[in-house]
Amino acid sequence: MAQIFLDSNFVIETIGLRKSEKESQNLKGHNAYVSPLTIHIICYVFKINVPSSVITNFVNQVHIVGITQKLLDLALLGPTKDLEDNIQLHSAAEAECDYFLTNDKNLLKIKFFGKTKIVNGI
Repeated sequence: MAQIFLDSNFVIETIGLRKSEKESQNLKGHNAYVSPLTIHIICYVFKINVPSSVITNFVNQVHIVGITQKLLDLALLGPTKDLEDNIQLHSAAEAECDYFLTNDKNLLKIKFFGKTKIVNGI
């Protein structure tokens, strides 16, 4: 069983392209993690008002990595120029995830962040 961090863009594109059932099957048996930023971004992009059973169901299926002052301080230092990407990467490291699942070509070029392997599929 792997610890898998789901980058916001991966979640948004999966939901937006209606591939969520297929991707959910690929994640079965693994522990999925997201940042609270991902929940915010989902609601913003899809104009979801809360309370929402869709969001509640999603949150109940994943582990949420808290954003702490320490995590924010690290994210402000890098490794990229994009704060949101940095928060996601540091969240994956904080959760000791094995994989960071993303569709971001720039993040995929990094290949690893600490012990976390950056991939675009399981």
